[in-house]
Amino acid sequence: MFNYICLGTNDLERGIRFYDAALGALGYARCDLGGEAGWEGWAGWGTYQRAGADELALWLCRPFDGAPATPGNGVMVALSASSWRAVDEFHRAALAMGGACAGPPGLRTHYNPDFYAAYVRDPDGNKLAAVCRGYTAPAIEP
Repeated sequence: MFNYICLGTNDLERGIRFYDAALGALGYARCDLGGEAGWEGWAGWGTYQRAGADELALWLCRPFDGAPATPGNGVMVALSASSWRAVDEFHRAALAMGGACAGPPGLRTHYNPDFYAAYVRDPDGNKLAAVCRGYTAPAIEP
């Protein structure tokens, strides 16, 4: 359904530090733009290949209209996590990089018995979640 999601920022360098840490904890890497022109002022994480013909990414940039970036009321981006540990690391990394807790890691059984998630707001106030499904107890991880 999605090709990409774009969130606004008022400080791209601060946003890059935040997203490198928070999304890196989930295993997402910065998009390789392959020297493609026209991406000044943008940063993305996820998949961007063949000049965007293959794309599934979260992008960060200043708003096109030049007005300050503001979070949308009711807008949230939920990201897949492979384990409870990844959710926990996402939350820890986000807070360490200036994010704010919007809900600590834990099971949300009111959604489903296996819905383990953490919620944060990035330094610009955008709401993010990391969600792991498929487990009702912590997995034994190395």
